[in-house]
Amino acid sequence: MILDTLGVGFLGTSTEVFHKATEYSKIYNSNTCSTVWGRPELRLPSTYAAFVNGVAIHSMDFDDTWHPATHPSGAVLPVLMALSEALPPSPKFSGLDLLLAFNVGIEVQGRLMNFSKEANNIPKRFHPPSVVGTLGSAAAASKILGLSMTKCQEALAIAVSHAGAPMANAATQTKPLHIGNAARHGIEAAFLAMLGLQGNKQVLDMQAGFGAFYANYSPKVLPNLNSYTWLLDQQDVAFKRFPAHLATHWVADAAASVRKHLVTDGVLLPIDHIERIVLRIPDVQYVNRPFPDSEHEARHSFQYVACAMLLDGNITVPSFHKCQISRPQVRELLGKVETEHPQDNLPNFNTLYCEISVTLKDNITFTERSDTFYGHWRKPLSQKDLQEKFRANASKTLSCDTVERIIETVENLEDLEDCSLLATLLKGPSPLEMVSKSIQHLTVPAYNLS
Repeated sequence: MILDTLGVGFLGTSTEVFHKATEYSKIYNSNTCSTVWGRPELRLPSTYAAFVNGVAIHSMDFDDTWHPATHPSGAVLPVLMALSEALPPSPKFSGLDLLLAFNVGIEVQGRLMNFSKEANNIPKRFHPPSVVGTLGSAAAASKILGLSMTKCQEALAIAVSHAGAPMANAATQTKPLHIGNAARHGIEAAFLAMLGLQGNKQVLDMQAGFGAFYANYSPKVLPNLNSYTWLLDQQDVAFKRFPAHLATHWVADAAASVRKHLVTDGVLLPIDHIERIVLRIPDVQYVNRPFPDSEHEARHSFQYVACAMLLDGNITVPSFHKCQISRPQVRELLGKVETEHPQDNLPNFNTLYCEISVTLKDNITFTERSDTFYGHWRKPLSQKDLQEKFRANASKTLSCDTVERIIETVENLEDLEDCSLLATLLKGPSPLEMVSKSIQHLTVPAYNLS
């Protein structure tokens, strides 16, 4: 989870929303500064370093997804890396400290969601990372800062008043801010608690407290610590193979299977031979976008992902560039798409499926179904493929040597004595190294001169 989150964060530093968030954050200054990943020339106060790194992580919707539905890592990891640089150099912040605080941040999110049946399904009202992510961020910050139990209670109470963002901003540049704000607000809640600010210590037990975000909210006493089991031991996360809403991965998987029927000798049949395309999907309104106009809308479009897979045979990062979305072939194919919502296909990442039927002009119909895609917790990515995803994402910003050193460091975090080593690697190349790299790219290889 940590490696994948770092990778999508590095990739996200190339996005427009990241640059806007970074420019905004430059107005803040502090004697204590933390790293903006991949930007060695830019350092910000820990709260705003966590903010912009959180925005980068979710800027392409490429980060991990859990059940009940949320993106668990993006609100927590930037907090811990930012604070690891802001804390006094003694005692050292170890890799084991990082792993424990990270797990605490994830655990708090999962426990809160398990108190509500509504949280099991794909959200309709609040974007979950803006709610439970803010609490997970505050919990992780409280753990690493060594807050007392009372101060932890205050931090979580303060965080509840920072929580919540509406789903109406899904598929816009504002949605990545939900993760960034969750990270920032969690740190702020912990800092305010340290200063003695008080909140309602019963806020997590009340319908008028945290229960305001979820229907059927019914908190329960946690298991005894002597028999406690981490939720990550019971429920793994999903890692995405392309940057789009998780539900579209079922669509891509089914579309890839249908495409095999439409290809002869490696050539896709002409689009005008297709009469119609039917997607049988769960009723998730904010991912039902028949004609997306932006990259963020395309990432939240069952229809676009299906058509892109049928046309290209693959979905990649460039698939969501404006020039790809606006292709005439794509728009023509989108016009042939219909959607159906079978009653048994519930909007739940643990049970949903996608079925695609493509009918040709000669009335031949090909139908394929996906119940689980590669990357889902029931069919997890191999460690090799997870590392390859990180390499592909991080190598756009970092040198190959730094990429490999980060992989090795993260894989052996429990043995890392000082997390400042990881923080140094996350800074990226120095300005001198960047100039040197640019010169190397301009050099004409000798073997081409002939």
